[in-house]
Amino acid sequence: MAAVGYARVSTREQNLYGQTDALEVAGCEKVFIEHASGVLAKRPALDDALEYLRAGDTLVVTKLDRLGRSVRNLKEVADGLQRRGVGLRALSQGIDTTTPGGRLFFHMLAAIAEFEHDLIVERTKDGLAAARARGRTGGGRVKMTPNRARQARAMYDEKTYTVQQIAETFGVSRGTIYRHLREDARA
Repeated sequence: MAAVGYARVSTREQNLYGQTDALEVAGCEKVFIEHASGVLAKRPALDDALEYLRAGDTLVVTKLDRLGRSVRNLKEVADGLQRRGVGLRALSQGIDTTTPGGRLFFHMLAAIAEFEHDLIVERTKDGLAAARARGRTGGGRVKMTPNRARQARAMYDEKTYTVQQIAETFGVSRGTIYRHLREDARA
């Protein structure tokens, strides 16, 4: 029954000492260290830590946001640990899933976060539906009107202007010009 730590910072410039010191004080016999953004799907040190853990061990982090990319991902990690008989402790939040109260608290936090996410999605859908009912459509603003696209095509066909020069003339990116040239060619 070992305590295994996991510490993560997003960039190399950030300091891990606060996390590693807290994990050492918490009695972690091994600490896996990661220098990676939390949004990345691939986090090799976390994968190594999860592989290293055995039933009866506890994964220790300073804060839950060091562990999961999102609430859903955090819950998946925690559920996977629980299935394997591995506990989870988040030091700053006082969460310890090796106790019944800790498991309850963790699941309450996860449920509240999921509920909040669902409310945001529902409000967004309602807002989009109300905007559509008023004739508004989503997406970015139109950068090239059909007339401007024809002018860009004419400049391109003259072969005296580069795509960069055409883009600068219309105040758009080269990608926008290329997209309209492709659409024009398909039509």
